[in-house]
Amino acid sequence: METSQYLEMFLDEGREHLQAVNDNLLKLEKYPHDFNLVEAIFRSAHTLKGMAATMGFEDIAALTHQMENILDKIRNNKLPISTEVIDITFLAIEYLEEMVNSIGEGSDGKKDVTSIIEHLANVGNGGNPSQTDQVLEKEDEPIIELDNYQITVVTQAVEQGYHAFLITIRLIEECLLKGVRAYMVFEILDNQGEIIKTIPVVDELEEGNFERDFTFAFLSQKTADEIKDLIWNVSEIENVDISNLSRVTKANENKNSNNESDAEKTHNNFNGKKSISPSSKTIRVSLARIDHLMNLFEEMVIDRSRLTELAKKIENQALTETVEHTTRISGEMQDLILTMRMVQVEQVFNRFPRMVRGLAKDLGKEIELKIIGADTELDRTVIDELGDPLVHLIRNSVDHGIEAPSKRIELGKPAKGKLILRAFHSGNHVFIEIEDDGAGINRDKVEAKAIEQDLITSEQARNLTDDKIHQLILASGFSTNDKVSDISGRGVGLDVVKNTIESLGGEISIKSQQGKGSEFSIQLPLTLSILAALLIKVQGETYAIPLSSIVETVLLEKEQIMYAHGQIVMDFRGKIIPLISLKEFFAVPSKNEGKKQQHAVVLVSKGENITGLIVDSFLGQREVVLKSLGNYLKDVYAISGATILGDGRVSLIIDPNALIK
Repeated sequence: METSQYLEMFLDEGREHLQAVNDNLLKLEKYPHDFNLVEAIFRSAHTLKGMAATMGFEDIAALTHQMENILDKIRNNKLPISTEVIDITFLAIEYLEEMVNSIGEGSDGKKDVTSIIEHLANVGNGGNPSQTDQVLEKEDEPIIELDNYQITVVTQAVEQGYHAFLITIRLIEECLLKGVRAYMVFEILDNQGEIIKTIPVVDELEEGNFERDFTFAFLSQKTADEIKDLIWNVSEIENVDISNLSRVTKANENKNSNNESDAEKTHNNFNGKKSISPSSKTIRVSLARIDHLMNLFEEMVIDRSRLTELAKKIENQALTETVEHTTRISGEMQDLILTMRMVQVEQVFNRFPRMVRGLAKDLGKEIELKIIGADTELDRTVIDELGDPLVHLIRNSVDHGIEAPSKRIELGKPAKGKLILRAFHSGNHVFIEIEDDGAGINRDKVEAKAIEQDLITSEQARNLTDDKIHQLILASGFSTNDKVSDISGRGVGLDVVKNTIESLGGEISIKSQQGKGSEFSIQLPLTLSILAALLIKVQGETYAIPLSSIVETVLLEKEQIMYAHGQIVMDFRGKIIPLISLKEFFAVPSKNEGKKQQHAVVLVSKGENITGLIVDSFLGQREVVLKSLGNYLKDVYAISGATILGDGRVSLIIDPNALIK
């Protein structure tokens, strides 16, 4: 069977199931008696096994099969949940993630999983792997568990002359649309009786989350042969087994105590309905297609600006109204497309609980990670670049920040340290904060290291504020660790964080109090493709400055410009602000326009630092499309890109962060 066309679907769904197992396993460690979590992990592992087997990835299928054995013993109270069980299952997840990622990179997904499978078998069977096969043989017996309500329904139906059947259907190995085949079987039987319970449950049947067999309890006045003849009308069925519903066991009441009974769920989904459940309201769309749509729309934004300019020149009422209507509609389209590109930061955050757990264990620390605002949305371009910086910051907090339990107790703190990962919107930005209640930043130690590495002099150090000293840990090659470990100490990490965040148009700030803890705050733009900008004129050139960096615009009288230490400055509400003339900075050729009595100034900020940019005039606010300058002009200082204006001219987009530095 040709399966290459389903590879992308396998990768997407495989990663989703692995993440679900990871998340639920972390919860299970905290709540070991919650068997709903065990069931959820089992379902994800079972689905992944079926998908891998169908696609021919045997090592993944073999490893998930062994995971299933352990999970099955846990949910049947044959194996207690212990640290050893959690650890080996996490290790299995790491193996599976490596194999799935290698498949995504074009590999065959093969990996030697013999040792991990043997380890799983030993943990699950107390050193006797042969028990695994015995459990599987028992699983194949057609035993179905019914709760009190379902048993009552079956009993009353039999008393009224109905037959109670246990029906098991096996689909052919090549069947792809398994959920559809199950639905067709249930639709044929819809008017012939009533379905009491299905194995697997209805939702899994609908999604095709089973291998080849599905079983259900069925009440009908038809005979077994009549029912079998009806079922055989559905194609892609290999075998139909019908037996009397005699082997019934009473379900564990704890499983159903807080939930609607399976019979009620099945009845609600199948009885008299034409579909298993309401149709899905979402579809999967390739990221490449969304990017292509965005590129097309960016061209439309440029043409929209040109149309607006032309309408102003022609001054035709009908044309002006049409352009205004087009502008409104395209504005709504723009919001919709940008929303489509937005992704929840949960996609990045969800990797960290397991990482923190592993690091804490390696370092002998106790750490509680709290995640807030995981549903905050960011542009996918930003999300793709965000993972590595956050990894470095979290590793830094775990290693440098939070102390060992004995040290914390000695300091009067709880033995377990707290690490908070927080995301939230503020205006046109998203803030991501990493906060810990650890030792904080030792100013004296940072200062000494910075002087040792010639980053600052002793005289400069005395005049720097704590915040300025804290920023030094972001310098390349800087580390306060005396020993190099697998986690830190090489001076590589925080400088990468700073460079990556700034390349995304963001900034990072640090707040720390020695002995109390530290907070790293990252400010990022919502999107990188379409920007709201202020167009300004410098001699004959037009530049764009992102509105997100602008504090204010002012008209400055000539006598208000002052000098301090050879630098032109201005007084902005009692604060001395440095000024930069863009004409001189970009060496723009002069035009004979005479001397001006007023100067137009754009105040831009980066954190608490504010700088004034002297320009000739303000042209107004526009939405511009950020375009790269290409490989030949990359890394142009203080220029982040270019855009095409409504009249067809190219305007450079200024990077205020570079100018402030």
